[in-house]
Amino acid sequence: MTDTISNPGPARLRLDRRTVLKGVAASAGLAAAPGFVRYSQAQSAAPIRIGFQCHRTGIGAAYGRWYEKTTNAAVKLINDAGGINGRPVEIIVEDDGTDAKRGAEVVAKFASQHKTDIVYGTLFSHVVTGSAPTAGELKIPYYVVSEGYHVASGKMNRYCLQPGITDVRSQVTSVAPWIAANAGKKVTMIFPDYAFGYDHRDYLPPALKAQGAEVIAQIAIPPTESSFTRYFPQIPAETEVIYHVMVGPAVLTFVKELGEFYGSNRPQLFGFIDSLEAVDINSPGLEFLDGSHFWEGSPRYAQPNDSDAQKVYRAAVGIDDNGAAVGDPKDVSTAAHMFGCWETLYVIKKAMEDSGYKGPEDRAKLIEATEALTEFKEGNEHPQGDKVFNGKNHQCYGHQNISKLEGGKLNVVHRTSIEDGHYEVEADYTTQPL
Repeated sequence: MTDTISNPGPARLRLDRRTVLKGVAASAGLAAAPGFVRYSQAQSAAPIRIGFQCHRTGIGAAYGRWYEKTTNAAVKLINDAGGINGRPVEIIVEDDGTDAKRGAEVVAKFASQHKTDIVYGTLFSHVVTGSAPTAGELKIPYYVVSEGYHVASGKMNRYCLQPGITDVRSQVTSVAPWIAANAGKKVTMIFPDYAFGYDHRDYLPPALKAQGAEVIAQIAIPPTESSFTRYFPQIPAETEVIYHVMVGPAVLTFVKELGEFYGSNRPQLFGFIDSLEAVDINSPGLEFLDGSHFWEGSPRYAQPNDSDAQKVYRAAVGIDDNGAAVGDPKDVSTAAHMFGCWETLYVIKKAMEDSGYKGPEDRAKLIEATEALTEFKEGNEHPQGDKVFNGKNHQCYGHQNISKLEGGKLNVVHRTSIEDGHYEVEADYTTQPL
């Protein structure tokens, strides 16, 4: 399915335009930025076409829905502020079905049929790894909003970049010291049996070992599994912490069955919020999660110390203080991940302006301009927080949040530093030809 969006209206975004633009004007990061040009001065300019590879269907559909909402909101503000290089931005959407083979086909379709300037947006790791080779072969920049270590590892190619969201290796390295110090030393991991889960499997154990803790069991579960009870007897009795990270439409079933298995006598729980993304944490059967902790990239619930930029972002995307769609409390967001769409689009904007991007003939210059970026300051363009970017491995590094579920809400109790998530970088895409 194809869709074209070039300046979605206020009703679609559930957006109070005056409120948001007032907030935007208060920040020095947008309309007053160097190189700012209103495309009203160049109405004849053709739009910059961004191919949005979206998980509209398949196990990533909940993420895809909110990635699309966030993309629409960011593009609207970018266009309201003059577009990119004096040209409006147009989003062309293709559903990849959260499928690797179909993902590669979508990338090819963007390049040959839609003739988009770039491809953007992919989340699920297996889709990224299945699609990136096609992007490299066709020499079309592929900006992913995933989390896997696949980009930072050097296993992709120079045309694949992840500048708007941190990778799993950095995330688990950041949170491991807190887990060892506050939750327990003997850890059992439950993770999905594919690339994203393997990043947790491979990089959490050494990070915990460095803190004097150990992983005593690892349980891999197929991402299409619909019932989980038969896996729980594999958890060793001496487990002090269950580290869980599950994805897909059955996550509510997973956490409910985990609660039924343990009752009130359970180990400590530390979950990646993926296990509850797009799920109402006050759903019946989740009471046993009270007091447990979760990793969050960007907090679902509004926090008392939220920045003005975070407030502008939430209003623009249309999420309320509980992280659900404004006017629909049952439509729970994927807040911990979707900010990456917003921030990646602003990275693309910055790189296109720095390179003087005019069209597909400038794609190599666009890659080089992105690689030349080094840091992103917290503000309206980067509401999740400051980040640094490594042009060699095409990966950004930022802050992580650890939240405690209490009183029916997730409250941030610890925020890591950027340095907490650093690891030795081995990849260097800049050595590859363009």
